Formats: sequence, C-alpha cells, structure tokens
Amino acid sequence: MLVLLPPSETKRDGGTPGSRLDLASLSFPELRPQRRAALAELRALSRNVTLARQALKLGDTQRFEIDRNRAISTSPTMPAIDRYTGVLYDGLDAASLSADARRFVLQNVAIHSALFGLTLGGDPIPAYRLSHDSRLQKTRMKSLWSEPVARVLASRPGLLLDLRSEAYVELGEAPQRTDSVFVRVVTESAEGKRRALNHFNKRGKGEFLRALAEHGDAGIDSVDALLRWAAGRGIRLVAGAPGELDLVVDGVVGAPLVRG
Repeated sequence: MLVLLPPSETKRDGGTPGSRLDLASLSFPELRPQRRAALAELRALSRNVTLARQALKLGDTQRFEIDRNRAISTSPTMPAIDRYTGVLYDGLDAASLSADARRFVLQNVAIHSALFGLTLGGDPIPAYRLSHDSRLQKTRMKSLWSEPVARVLASRPGLLLDLRSEAYVELGEAPQRTDSVFVRVVTESAEGKRRALNHFNKRGKGEFLRALAEHGDAGIDSVDALLRWAAGRGIRLVAGAPGELDLVVDGVVGAPLVRG
C-alpha cells in the first residue's frame, strides 16, 4: 500500500544535529535529476530577495523562508513526516503514533512536494519553501514533475490511496486502475446529498490516515478490503465518482471527524 499526501507550506524548524541534505538517501531515486534541477534553481533564485519574494509569493514577515532556502544544502534534516506542519499533519499527529503505526507511516506514506517530488515519510529533508504554484525562473512545476511522478506511481504495485490536493495531482497523476483511488472528504445532508468540504478537508484526511496507520496494511490489499476495514471501524468510506472514494465526515467544530 502507498498513501499519497500533499505537503504543507509550513515546516518545522531544526533537525538532527550534524545532518544535511543527501539526495542519495531519498526514496524514488528515479526523481533525482528533477530534484537536482529544482534545488539548483531554488538556490539561484534565493540570491535575489526581491525576485524570491515574488516567485514564492512571500509577505514582508516571511524573509526567513528565503534564508531557509539559501541554507538548504547545509541545514539539518528530519523525517519528512515530522517536517511538515498544518491541519492535515496535526490530524495525523505522527509524533504520538505507536511504534508500529509510525513504522507504517515512514514506509508507506509518500509526500508529494514541489521540491523533491515524492518522498517517503521517513526520508530526511531540510526546511524549505517552494509550492506547486511557485514560479522558478526557468522551470514550471508541472513540466518538471508531472511525467516523472506519474511514471513512478504507475510502476508502484499494490493499493494506492491518493489523499493529495488537486493542485498536486496535476504535478503527477496516479495511474487509472482498480487498486488506485482518489479520496475526497465530503459531508452529507439529511437528504443524502454529498458536498466537498474545504475547512475540514485536510483534518479529515489526517485523522483517516492516523486510523489506517494504527491498523497497518495487514489484510488491506484491495479497495474492497479497505472499504470493509473502514466499515468495521465505523469510518464512512464509500464509493464516489469513478476512481474515487468519499470519506464522509460530520464537519462539526471540535468533534473528531473520523470516527472509529
């Protein structure tokens, strides 16, 4: 099983003392040429504060993001799943997972970033700033990543759950096959009509992944098996549009979105 996540713009500072970025240590080595290209352009861009602020869409108080990018080759690293912060990653709360659940996340969760492409949860990465809509001077994110990431995903066997945002799907589509599905977070009205959620979308995905990680992938080798597991946990995961599953949540502020 492989679960795909989007990154977040916010990142945790720090990392393992003495560590630094080593592209050879990252999973999916097929993406190394694109990673080198993105890193080289980001470092070059960061030499000019004005251009960097425009390209990365940074405000007056975000100069530190440019400093992060300037130090990207020498700053300390930490596992990707711990580097990212924000609503989705708060819902997962990887630091409080059991040892087995954390192992599942480190080995079976891939985060799709604009800088590194796909990285597994355990891959060591530094803090940085680059988004799907950032404008590098020579390269567009879609032209850099869409075909290489799509090839990597197509070559990956087994169940594939796509929890990415649609913006990152555009940077590398998942294969169209029976064991590859896009998970959409929705709520359901009293009349049974479903609609997509914005505010609770990321949190619902994080809580769903946490529940899945605590179970592990034992016995979940198909979409049907995933649906049976979810039903047994009281999680409303149901068929949606072709190639999609709907994660139906209550959307009540302060309440767990994923029950079970």
